[in-house]
Amino acid sequence: MKFRDFNIENEAFLAPMAGVTDLPFRLICKELGCGLLYTEMINAKALCYDDQNTKKMLNIVTEEHPVAIQIFGSEPEYMGKAAKILNDHPNEILDINMGCPAPKVIKNGDGSALMKNPELAKRVLESVVENSEKPVTLKIRKGWDDESVNALEIAKIAQEAGIDAITIHGRTREQFYSGKADWDIIKTLKSELKIPVIGNGDVASIEDAIEMKKHTGCDAIMIGRGAQGDPWIFKRIDHYIQTGEILPLPTREEKMDIAIKHMYLSIKEHGEYVAVREMRKHIGWYLKGMKHAARFRNEINRLEDCEEVIKILREYKELSSQD
Repeated sequence: MKFRDFNIENEAFLAPMAGVTDLPFRLICKELGCGLLYTEMINAKALCYDDQNTKKMLNIVTEEHPVAIQIFGSEPEYMGKAAKILNDHPNEILDINMGCPAPKVIKNGDGSALMKNPELAKRVLESVVENSEKPVTLKIRKGWDDESVNALEIAKIAQEAGIDAITIHGRTREQFYSGKADWDIIKTLKSELKIPVIGNGDVASIEDAIEMKKHTGCDAIMIGRGAQGDPWIFKRIDHYIQTGEILPLPTREEKMDIAIKHMYLSIKEHGEYVAVREMRKHIGWYLKGMKHAARFRNEINRLEDCEEVIKILREYKELSSQD
């Protein structure tokens, strides 16, 4: 898939997820074959005010390129200013969030709430494109609810504004992550637009990825929850695209090795106190569906020392190898 003057060979991308796609998780996904990484969404206004916590989220390292930074906001002035600030950052792509369903985001008119105001959305898009020296992409949903499905309208506005590619999640805001993603809306955008379309929603396996590509014709696939606990999904999709062969799922031993590596990366980035707490959800995802997982997960969730957590993970790896 091409973004202006550079190609991304692996068509499986990591979706931006608040509280999930920090630097450690992005590095794990990159190691396991992800084609394009997205940061957690960045508050454009906070960035303009030089908020230090926001700036920490912008940490990008050489090993993870190419990277897209995603920003959110509904004020064209601040979105444009944020785009200009990010011209000096090492990300290759700038992404606009117009799909987040979280109440704390939409209450300010940001995220998917912007889809209810196409005229304001247009001004936001134009401001970012005008001020960015990098390719600009957009992530949207199907619409606000079933009575206001306007993804195609917003997508055409985006294309006219100079957006380089668009990601469509096949659910409305009212659905959040419930029900089934509508892949037909992805197919519609692909058939109606000239810019690349990235499909998103309900890809949790190599079979899902194959079916989405076949059904929609999308240019790339964005994976969010499907990568939680299974970052190998990117490698499996790329391998299938390249060879037609479906690789086996990771073993429990492989999962524990990656969980331990993920822990060390998190400690390096966040410090022990934060890392131990942040890793609880990731470890829960790595353990999901495995034998004895509940007992080990409950024990890990009570620990506050990183070496104790790693010790438990190693014990679980050894126990797994004996099953």
